[in-house]
Amino acid sequence: MIAGAKYVGMDTCGTCHEKAVKNFKLTQHARIQIPGDEKRVPGQGCEGCHGPGSLHVDAGGGRGRFIVNPGKNPEACFQCHIDKQAEFSLAFHHPVKEGRMTCITCHDPHGENIRKPKILSVARVNEVCAQCHHEQTRPHVFDHQAVREGCTTCHNIHGSINPKMLTQRDNTLCLKCHAQLAVPGQTAKTIIIGDPTNSSYDHTSRLQQATCFSAGCHTAVHGSNINNHFRY
Repeated sequence: MIAGAKYVGMDTCGTCHEKAVKNFKLTQHARIQIPGDEKRVPGQGCEGCHGPGSLHVDAGGGRGRFIVNPGKNPEACFQCHIDKQAEFSLAFHHPVKEGRMTCITCHDPHGENIRKPKILSVARVNEVCAQCHHEQTRPHVFDHQAVREGCTTCHNIHGSINPKMLTQRDNTLCLKCHAQLAVPGQTAKTIIIGDPTNSSYDHTSRLQQATCFSAGCHTAVHGSNINNHFRY
């Protein structure tokens, strides 16, 4: 809330912010408006996040003048996204609460694809993460197919109890895709489903040492330019 301000409606906002309002009407945020008379159900549209805009309008606009700016403070986003607020409080998280980044670093609240759907092409699926994580998302000679599926295949992007914001902290993470199966007639051998070399190497003892990426084996987990087993 903004002391002394009243709601003016999205059409008034569109007088100055024509492009933002036009784009906003196509977003998922616009779909959560509460139907009804604006006088009876105030705070819809733009003002649902930015607060009542009468003082902002009377002042002739201006960046940050008498208006809530979620790009400066994530508290406006946390009013609805309370689950994400909790994830940012976990041991390993993106530094949003520390003020080193904000929600709009990764999300465009006025854009059509605030949450980019999985049907996007491989070239774009990791583009938000690639803004900062250049090394992990750049092309490699030997690509890890999991990267093509998206960073969220292995990482909880807002926060996690595991280092590097991983969804799992042990080999369970890798074994979700690379399952071990016994080869018929060769009980001492195993094959790794998803191994591009179709190797029949027995990984049983290896799995007991450490994670696949920390035991000195597949250290180039995002991809390698020199080794098809993802080693540097």
